Amino acid sequence: MKSKLKYIFPLIILSGMLFGFKVANDPDPEKDKILIGIVRYALKQGHYSPHMIDDSFSEKVFTDFIDALDPYKRFFLQSDIDEFSKNRYLIDDQIKSEDLSFYNQVIARFDQRVQESQQYYREILQSPFDFSKEASFDVDYDKKTFSKNQAELIKNWQMQLKVSTLSRLHEKIQLQESMLENNEDNENEDKDEEENEDGEEDEEQDSNTKIVVENKSFETLEKESREATLKSLDDLYTVMSELDHTDWFAIFINTMTIQFDPHTNYFAPKDKKRFDQTMSGKLEGIGARLQKRDDYTRVAELISGGPAWRGGELEVGDLILKVGQGDEFPVDIVGMRLDDAIEYIKGKKGTEVKLTVKKIDGSIKVISIIRDIVELEETFVKSSVVDVDNRKFGIINLPKFYIDFNERNFRNSATDMEQEISRLKEENIEGLLIDLRNNGGGSLKTAIEIAGLFIGNGPVVQVKYRGEKANIRSDKDKRIQWDGPLVVLVNELSASASEIFAAAMQDYNRAVIIGSKQSFGKGTVQQVLPLNNVFKYDKDLGAMKMTIQKFYRINGGSTQLKGVSSDIVMPDKYSYFEIGERDEKNPLNWDKIEPAEYTPVNAYENFHEVVNDSKRRIADNPHFIIIDDNARWLKEGRDDTMVNLNYEIFKKELKQREEESKAFDDIALYESRLNFISPKYELPILEKDSILAKKRELWHKNLKKDIYVEEALTVLSELEMNKNLLVKN
Repeated sequence: MKSKLKYIFPLIILSGMLFGFKVANDPDPEKDKILIGIVRYALKQGHYSPHMIDDSFSEKVFTDFIDALDPYKRFFLQSDIDEFSKNRYLIDDQIKSEDLSFYNQVIARFDQRVQESQQYYREILQSPFDFSKEASFDVDYDKKTFSKNQAELIKNWQMQLKVSTLSRLHEKIQLQESMLENNEDNENEDKDEEENEDGEEDEEQDSNTKIVVENKSFETLEKESREATLKSLDDLYTVMSELDHTDWFAIFINTMTIQFDPHTNYFAPKDKKRFDQTMSGKLEGIGARLQKRDDYTRVAELISGGPAWRGGELEVGDLILKVGQGDEFPVDIVGMRLDDAIEYIKGKKGTEVKLTVKKIDGSIKVISIIRDIVELEETFVKSSVVDVDNRKFGIINLPKFYIDFNERNFRNSATDMEQEISRLKEENIEGLLIDLRNNGGGSLKTAIEIAGLFIGNGPVVQVKYRGEKANIRSDKDKRIQWDGPLVVLVNELSASASEIFAAAMQDYNRAVIIGSKQSFGKGTVQQVLPLNNVFKYDKDLGAMKMTIQKFYRINGGSTQLKGVSSDIVMPDKYSYFEIGERDEKNPLNWDKIEPAEYTPVNAYENFHEVVNDSKRRIADNPHFIIIDDNARWLKEGRDDTMVNLNYEIFKKELKQREEESKAFDDIALYESRLNFISPKYELPILEKDSILAKKRELWHKNLKKDIYVEEALTVLSELEMNKNLLVKN
């Protein structure tokens, strides 16, 4: 059995998360009933695809609410579940009559079980764990059942805390071995210096630099690991004790809303205020947009040019487990509210934050980031020029489809894109590559206008409300800004407006789409509705973010779930993972409506030849083969849920996994022969702005090491425009 790194980290921290719960006894029954009624009404009247609130709905709310409170089955007993089950098919009726019987029963028992459980972890962690026994623990909690009695429940606690301590112990032993090795190397260097330098200088240097590292015993390190686990629990309990009735009732309401789709959520009043500040608050400090994924803080986006992006170690999909301020003891944030976690992560410019993250391969890594001010300029369009076989091409990076009506002289991605293309045309480029990787979307208006830069006037996307005929949104400008070869680069994180643009280019046969097997697959639109606008009440009721529209391609197919399938698929680390909208809970289905009236331009004489040649190159490319092998290896590791509790075996399996990973080291070492430079208009700007110059230098360096860009440019260089067709609609 292999150690499952994916599940080791939750066990380090979950105990702290779960012990932090304390239900405040200050409910407002009248407000709760009003809230239930308004939410039900809003969902029924406004949601794009409303569900029947029936026995099936009731059963799902029953399961999801219990799972939300106790996902790792550490509090409730099976007898509790049996007792709750009397309401399994009655919750729908209770919701309709604004009856809170099920919620009150479950939350009261939950409070009781949490209070009872507080003694468990302290008693368990008083005694050393025996890591010499050969045993294993399956941490796939979906397979587990609730404990039959208290003795079985305590046994479950023991096993999970043992895994927590085991992981900490391994980290401490590794750190000690590394420090001892470094100390030995330093001593050897000192001896060499003594033979070549003056003795007095050596003695002075020695007294200032020599660090004594204590070689602690296994037993001492095991004790320290248990103490660290205990501190983690106590710290999280203090943080989570601030949760009140509003927080818990919001969880219950969201087990209702999530049945409709994953993007329909209820925001309690204080959460709504934080939501209104999402973009600024979540970008402060490290330059990353964070989201809540189950009990974890997940990196959803890295802001181009920000400190995390510049560091190159933090990646989209990483789960942040702990946050440390410089050399201070890190705080576990698993289970913590997103806004509370962000408070630990953000900070003043120039200060250091250390993030303990779980990577997609299951490994745990500590990443140091120096906080900085995130420059909005870096979220705007930027371009570069590159020579491919003595021919000049342009690449435009579009991080998002932005627009800002609040500024007097507002910028938007459409006008910026038009200007950037004009500047590249002055460089006499022969083809254009648009990089939409990690572009999460943004303004639909600008996506339509940007599509219009490459086609004549015509439909770009269809937008549909529930029960209504689709509204066709078109580009009305016949002018074409770029009529040459066009390639669009996407990945699994290209979403929403990115998918609309890429789909339009594909449906018109205007561009080659290259990248991941498919894009993110988010084909829905949400609107935030303050609930006090629905019902006049003297207390703040919060707000609903609700799915109200769906996007459809001009060929009639939805971008929901399926996204945009690339004409040319390149393997990446996510190739065998369900990522994007497909990975969400209860996503809306894919469907199809009548296509809009449009005429494909069939821009290329050799489209199929170029696509097939690229596919053959990718299949035979040793570097792409390694990337694909790595993706399979990552999937295999993630699917393994067994953790061995014998330390020597545990260490051996981690070492084996580490050795296996070395086979993929060459992925990061790849470097093309391409050289990227800034367009001429930007050169005087870079001479005056050294910071921007450094950012461009880093971007160009990353492009040179990017095999996906290299292949996309090769495709671009091979495309031949249809000489018998003027590119227009």
